[in-house]
Amino acid sequence: MTDEFRELLKRVGSGTHTSKNLSREETATATRMMLLQSATPAQIGAFMIAHRIKRPTPEELAGILDTFDQLDNKLQVCPQHQHQTVVLGNPYDGRSRTVPVTIITALILASADIPVVLHGGDCMPTKYGMPLKEVWQGLGVNFGECNLTQAQSIYNKSNIGFIYLPQHFPAANNFITFREQIGKRPPFATAELAWCPVEGNHHLVAGFVHPPTEERFRETFKIRQRKDFTLVKGLEGSCDLSRSRTGIIALSTSKDDFERLLLDPADYSLNGSDITFESNTQTISLIKEVIQGENSQLFPAAILNGGFYLWRFGIANTLESGFALAEEILAKRQVADKLTQLQSIISTVQHHQDHQ
Repeated sequence: MTDEFRELLKRVGSGTHTSKNLSREETATATRMMLLQSATPAQIGAFMIAHRIKRPTPEELAGILDTFDQLDNKLQVCPQHQHQTVVLGNPYDGRSRTVPVTIITALILASADIPVVLHGGDCMPTKYGMPLKEVWQGLGVNFGECNLTQAQSIYNKSNIGFIYLPQHFPAANNFITFREQIGKRPPFATAELAWCPVEGNHHLVAGFVHPPTEERFRETFKIRQRKDFTLVKGLEGSCDLSRSRTGIIALSTSKDDFERLLLDPADYSLNGSDITFESNTQTISLIKEVIQGENSQLFPAAILNGGFYLWRFGIANTLESGFALAEEILAKRQVADKLTQLQSIISTVQHHQDHQ
């Protein structure tokens, strides 16, 4: 048992009226002891539940992210890329209610020369939904076998990067068993949305579900002096805008503040029902249709999301032109070409590594 950790646990776990918030430094210490498992399993489980009930403060989220940055492995921003790297933060436990378009969005941005980095792991609690890695695999892209050097090379050459927990952040991956045992998302799951596995100039996009999460993120970013961010009330906490409701989005500004954007898809004739997730097979089939430029039922969602992000990152001057450009990129099969290029690059990189 770790006495130092026990004292921190007592602070957060003493009840609704007597628990106390930790400082940024104390939370960083507790996070390190949990990720490295120098605290006991009983202590870790108790802390996770107590911290969830108390709710993490922005200072505590900053402390968690401080330790993530100390223990993780990061991709390095490529100086040859002309545009700022975009990091898309999505819940690691995947999608189980709606079909995702996140990877289509990433391919659209990469086709427009905007480098994109995603991150995640395998199918995991509490939702056990379809993770990004399995979507990539269904598209013939296996990031799961890439070490960090290979992932860096793929990112440099294709504008697409993926940080895969088991390979690149084993301390975080080893922690997943505790999530399964407590049966609830711990504050780590919130912090992951705002974690950035990239070293260098980048723009962070994070999805969220509940409005208090957005406010916590903004306050956390002030503490950590993050200036470039986009926060999206997306489908299942992802970066995916919904077609069935007005999008609530927080956009960082040049004045170190933020402005609110309410994006109603109906204003652009892109409204409709979000497609219900039925299976991995159904999801991959729908995504493949869009990538091949087919005007299928998922196509409007791809235009909505691709067009918004093309506008947000300066490729299009207006939302209307962003949506038109996203449709053009898909219809001209530029996304299909980008996927083919990515498949070829991964195959070449892995083959080269195997023969060294």
